[in-house]
Amino acid sequence: MKFIDEAKIEVVAGNGGNGVASFCREKFRPFGGPDGGDGGRGGSIYAIADRNINTLVDYRYAKLHRAKNGENGRGSDCYGKGADDVYLRMPIGTLVIDQHDGAIIADLTEHGQVALLAKGGEGGWGNIHFKTSTNRAPRQKTDGKEGERRDLKLELKVLADVGLLGMPNAGKSTFIAAVSNARPKVADYPFTTLHPNLGVVRVSHEKSFVVADIPGLIEGAADGAGLGVQFLRHLQRTRLLLHLVDLAPFDSTVDPVKEAKAIVKELKKYDESLFDKPRWLVLNKLDMVPEEDRSQRVKDFVKRFGWKGPVFQISGLTREGCEELVTEIYEHLAVQRQLELREHSGVAEVVLDVDSVDADDPRFKTMD
Repeated sequence: MKFIDEAKIEVVAGNGGNGVASFCREKFRPFGGPDGGDGGRGGSIYAIADRNINTLVDYRYAKLHRAKNGENGRGSDCYGKGADDVYLRMPIGTLVIDQHDGAIIADLTEHGQVALLAKGGEGGWGNIHFKTSTNRAPRQKTDGKEGERRDLKLELKVLADVGLLGMPNAGKSTFIAAVSNARPKVADYPFTTLHPNLGVVRVSHEKSFVVADIPGLIEGAADGAGLGVQFLRHLQRTRLLLHLVDLAPFDSTVDPVKEAKAIVKELKKYDESLFDKPRWLVLNKLDMVPEEDRSQRVKDFVKRFGWKGPVFQISGLTREGCEELVTEIYEHLAVQRQLELREHSGVAEVVLDVDSVDADDPRFKTMD
């Protein structure tokens, strides 16, 4: 299936049905009075997150989504039938944005999450609602309201714990194939990966995390060089970035330090928040470096790169060092999840911590 992570659609909710002005005309009821029913409501349009869908390809070609109108009211107190709502199934991680003002309509992050995209119009009132003791034959009625219409932009940001970052041919696809169940295309030429790949890494039977592999970046990607930065959005939801570097490029004129600095520059130019995410340096293709030269080459690279964060040495082909890296990643993610849980429950902890409350603080005075 073709991977599509952007689409533009138009959603049009249904109009409400009109109310009717009608009077009862039955035998033995010469003054039956008003009996005009209300119009039915128009159908609304909702988005629903579905974990069984992983692309927006359906919305690349079906751009207009319209709900039906509500039925008009009828006589004999008959109300019009409301129209059925329309549910658009979208992959988890879809961001729905209004094209006109850029407002975020919905952020679908959980399976089964439902969000209203366009509300259907309310049905009009029939003349039965206008009957009073002094107005026994009302001829007033109201028309149904129009349904909402919106032009929307859909952006898919894959949900992953770890994102892979690096130049083309840095070995990202080989690494994700070595540690996860993903089987991306692997070849000895650049830009083998043309769309993001997700892989589930299992540390044990009950411990796992998700890794996202995106197409490689090159210098000038923020200005459209190569495949550009259009896939970097898929790293925005990750908790950790792995910067993979080819420690032994085939071309001797290529400087790995210069390429690594170019990646960091493009990352910062694209999004400061993405640049500030936790990032680990992973020196790949260790099997291509003689054992007696590995230690010195790693030291020279780290020194010239000016890197002060975590450094890992691996070979995606032989899987050397991969198991240790996977274990470290899982432990880091476990700590991150605990910190997030504490932040969510931080308000309750402050309220319950009575000993930290100043008795003289006027905000905590009790009434006599």
